[in-house]
Amino acid sequence: MIKTLAKSIREYKLASVLAAVFMVGEVLMEVLVTFMMAKMIDEGFSSNDLGYVIQIGAGMLIMAAAGLVCGLLSGRYAAVASGGLAKNLRKDIFYNIQEFSFQNIDKFSTASLVTRLTTDITNVQMAYMMIIRLLVRSPIMIVFSLVMAFMLSAKLSLIFVILVPVLAFLLFVIIKSAHGYFVKLFKKYDHLNSVVQENLTGIRTVKAYIRESHEIGKFEKTSKRILDLSKSAEKRLILTTPCMFAMVFICIMYFCYTGANMIVSETLTTGALMSLITYSIQILSSLMMASMVLVMCVMAKASGERIAEVLDEKSSLTNQAQPDFDIPDGSIVFDHVSFAYSDGENKEILKDINLNIKSGETVGIIGGTGSAKTTLVQLIPRLYDVTGGKLLIGGKDVRTYDLKTLRDSVSMVLQKNVLFSGTISSNLRWGNKEASQEEIEHAAQLAQADEFVSKFPKKYETVLDQGGTNVSGGQKQRLCIARALLKKPKILILDDSTSAVDTKTDALIRKAFAEEIPDTTKLIIAQRISSVEHADKILVMQDGCICDIGTHEELLRTSHVYQEVYESQQKGGIGDE
Repeated sequence: MIKTLAKSIREYKLASVLAAVFMVGEVLMEVLVTFMMAKMIDEGFSSNDLGYVIQIGAGMLIMAAAGLVCGLLSGRYAAVASGGLAKNLRKDIFYNIQEFSFQNIDKFSTASLVTRLTTDITNVQMAYMMIIRLLVRSPIMIVFSLVMAFMLSAKLSLIFVILVPVLAFLLFVIIKSAHGYFVKLFKKYDHLNSVVQENLTGIRTVKAYIRESHEIGKFEKTSKRILDLSKSAEKRLILTTPCMFAMVFICIMYFCYTGANMIVSETLTTGALMSLITYSIQILSSLMMASMVLVMCVMAKASGERIAEVLDEKSSLTNQAQPDFDIPDGSIVFDHVSFAYSDGENKEILKDINLNIKSGETVGIIGGTGSAKTTLVQLIPRLYDVTGGKLLIGGKDVRTYDLKTLRDSVSMVLQKNVLFSGTISSNLRWGNKEASQEEIEHAAQLAQADEFVSKFPKKYETVLDQGGTNVSGGQKQRLCIARALLKKPKILILDDSTSAVDTKTDALIRKAFAEEIPDTTKLIIAQRISSVEHADKILVMQDGCICDIGTHEELLRTSHVYQEVYESQQKGGIGDE
């Protein structure tokens, strides 16, 4: 984990080193000021030597100023280094996610990825700042103070040999007991983010069904669990403060009693005793400070492991050493294709699929929920890889093609239509960032979107809200189809992408496809038979298999499943998904 996270420090290594170096300087100045204080008391005040007092005082003032400068510089460089680490971690995670296949994405929930990019990285950032400052300061302060304390009185300083290990052991036990609660806490944060994200995304549905109180209850239940876990962790961590103060008081009482006797017997000076008390506070408070850093590190460890898990995740889809950049045409062949979502999973979603689609053909796909229609088409642009058999495009195995080239040749309009905040033009240019205004308008005309876009005051410069919430479902679908057409693909896949448009518009879209892009292979998943009845062939899927294949007329004669769907829709039924 540490090795993975450390790779993101990169250009901030120098700032990290300088933060630690200046922190050493600050500690050195503090220790020397305390030592000089003893000399001032013993050699200046005791002999009423005002000149010596002024001389030592001036030196202490210079040391304090130097320590202040070192502390400020250490803080500045620590802030730069920790902020830079956080920036690089977010960048590295985000970039890595962009390379994920659907299989990789399935492994992490969206809410979990958001938590890792926000809360977890903030925890690591704070821990790193503490490490390069306080975790450097504390051990050095302890070592320097111990050396100076033994120089002043080895007899009195022996108390540290007993108390420091005892306090260290107590702090270790307390911190270790709190770690498990932090691990559970971050998992609950994932769940809380999921609840909030789901509620805000579906807020219209929540209001439509008057489910506000139910959603509030879910939120409160998760928040209460987070509060309980936080309390449990804090109840343990709060014990560190009384432990530290107990050790400090023991030290002070020991120094006061034994030191007073030594002063009376003239084996210890008053200044040395004052400095020893100061050193005891510095040593034990530094140990306490180190424990607080370790507490933050315990929290950050759980976060760091979650971050490293995403950074170490490699895409399950990669290019070959010498990928093919030439896709001859849009022909598709499924050769005994099987597919399971997990490598070790016995249950196959697709089973022994054999299918031959010629370039330019229109293929309809009908089937009930769970029949694996979407899974079938997702294999074509390699959103998933087949787990058995071969899938050929243009006569070549899809795994031999360069991924970017393959996906540029396949336009896919997914079931869930997604538009991004920005203008209509900028959304459509996702299909082709170099597209001219004429090309944008032509694609919109083919998708039957130009008619309603032209009615907007700003037409194609109309700004869409995030998710395209200021357009209807049917309008959103047509814009997504236009975006796909701008890629000028060899293969066009519509995954139930006209379900929200009326039958007339649906027919106009299909007519435009037939006339304007006859050489493009078109695969249309639909609920309505009317959307696919004019296709060159129609697949009827059931339980991950193609149970029937043929034209509309052929299937009406031979396919019992197709007949049932057709009759239910003719009688006004909604049909299967």
